[in-house]
Amino acid sequence: MTIKLVVGECTLNVVSAYALQVGLDEEIKRRFWEGLDDIVRSIPPTERLIIGEDFNGHIGSSVGCYTEVHGGFGFGERNRGGISLLDFSKAFDLVIANSSFPEREEYLVTYQSSVEKTQIDYLPLRRCDRRLCEDCKVIPGETLATQHRLLVMDIGIMIRRKKRSI
Repeated sequence: MTIKLVVGECTLNVVSAYALQVGLDEEIKRRFWEGLDDIVRSIPPTERLIIGEDFNGHIGSSVGCYTEVHGGFGFGERNRGGISLLDFSKAFDLVIANSSFPEREEYLVTYQSSVEKTQIDYLPLRRCDRRLCEDCKVIPGETLATQHRLLVMDIGIMIRRKKRSI
């Protein structure tokens, strides 16, 4: 789902999606990434883009070869799903906002059950818009579902106002 917000002269596209679970057929996963690819390609580069998604992957805490997209503040160990997200972000010149701010563990973990803590929800945005993101973190104690925790991004969009002549 894509929501387009127009504020003054700024157009912000917010894409919300859900990556398929581990264990599903690779063909289904491939179609998911192709669909997301089509959505991102359809948004003009002059418009702002934020993707909010449960990617069901782990980008991990280390940057590795993803210095352009991973800010160095992830959680846990990278897995195949995380590599897919990092590769996708690299291909579309995105940066993962919630890996860009030094946060304590409680502000990084987006999924917590009685046996597991992970970071699987991410907010990528265009690298050229990185300066708009003032902060990105989990709100501890707030849950979207039984185990998912609320991930928020503070954005600042400057609105140019036209001067009026009297």
